[in-house]
Amino acid sequence: MSEQLPPPIPTYRLRSLPQSIGFRTFVILLLGLLMLIPLFIAERVVQERSSNYQTAIQNIAHTWGKKQTLTGPVLVVPYVEHFTTVDTTVDENGENSVVSNDVFNDRTAILLPENLEIRSDLKEEHRQRGVHDALVYTANISITGTFNHEQLTQAAEGERRILWSKAFIAIGLDDTRAIDNASSFFWNDGRIDLAPGTRLNKLLPTGFHVPLSVNADSNPSNEFKLTLSVRGSEGLFFAPLGENTKILMTSAWTHPSFQGELLPDKYDVGEEGFHAEWAIPHLVRSYPQYWVLEDKQEEAYNLHSVSAGVSLYEPAALYVQIARAVKYGALFIALTFVVFLAFEMSLKRRLHVLQYSIVGIALSLFYLILLALAEHIGFMYAYIAAATTTVIGITAYMGIVLRNARRTVLLFLLLATLYGLLYLLLQMEDYALVVGVGLLLLATVIMMFVTRHLKQTD
Repeated sequence: MSEQLPPPIPTYRLRSLPQSIGFRTFVILLLGLLMLIPLFIAERVVQERSSNYQTAIQNIAHTWGKKQTLTGPVLVVPYVEHFTTVDTTVDENGENSVVSNDVFNDRTAILLPENLEIRSDLKEEHRQRGVHDALVYTANISITGTFNHEQLTQAAEGERRILWSKAFIAIGLDDTRAIDNASSFFWNDGRIDLAPGTRLNKLLPTGFHVPLSVNADSNPSNEFKLTLSVRGSEGLFFAPLGENTKILMTSAWTHPSFQGELLPDKYDVGEEGFHAEWAIPHLVRSYPQYWVLEDKQEEAYNLHSVSAGVSLYEPAALYVQIARAVKYGALFIALTFVVFLAFEMSLKRRLHVLQYSIVGIALSLFYLILLALAEHIGFMYAYIAAATTTVIGITAYMGIVLRNARRTVLLFLLLATLYGLLYLLLQMEDYALVVGVGLLLLATVIMMFVTRHLKQTD
């Protein structure tokens, strides 16, 4: 019995396969995936330019001033600890004798302020490095408060000799190169010049100090005052060293980002800037008001463990916005191809695969145009120019291809709406997911409407 061969596929079916909706949908889907390649190239270009921007910002910060944290003031009082050791010895005759030795140890007492008030006024500025713009600031800082060394004096009676002539105030500052101006340090009614270095390399690595000449018979409560002007970038922070610390910050910058371990108790942000206040008790810290520097168990104290301050936040920075726009590129290419496929079905006219490719490349070039212009004229104007160029270019090209004025106008309106929605996505970060889901729902509705009359074929 001869083996039967399967019936041959009709020639008309082979010829109609490239024209079938299913086959064209598959080809367009594959083409859309290939369009991810130019999108990937655009994303790499954005990353490279963003890296150049970060390098420029770091260079500006290095010359202008880095992020600043002010820690202090700290009262440092050296003293000599005296104690007597008594040992019992037995001589060669078997007689006991008592020997006493005087031992003197050099110690350093660390005393934090009883009350501390810090007032700061930040003035933002912009510095250029090539096409890049960096946000920096100049801060005018006023520090006032009191030290009470009564505890140290009482503890010293009978067993410690305090070296008041060697006492000094240490103040830590991250980047001392950025000090514009610093007044003399006022200690009670006296005025004392500042000196470089903190003399506390482990506790406060960078900063300056004030040599004191304290009289042991003076009032144990001492008032101090210091004003200085420092430059910086990113943010300004303070360590709450006082038993009671109060911090007040004002600035004309309208986009503060309060950071650090302690948020302000109250703040006000408006069109004229911001005002913030902190009232911080010493209980929030892990270190005491007084300790001895040489004690091993005290070496772990970290004065930078708790801080309060603000960063000068720039909402939706340029390269962040462009990078987010590129992430929506695949969605926009897919939506545009869906619109073209819908036109094919409604007009019963097939577009060439090359025409889809040209449109996809034009959609990808939008992001490069946006990046190139935004570095010079700002994001909003660059977006308008890039979107206008892309929408008009694609509309004019497809108008020639479709030769249908009504469909061409409809395509223009759809593309303009898509780019308008993309701009809203980039500006309203909190609602990006809602708008994105809405676009996908819109594409689904369009395809449902266009394919409502399709029939199943054998």
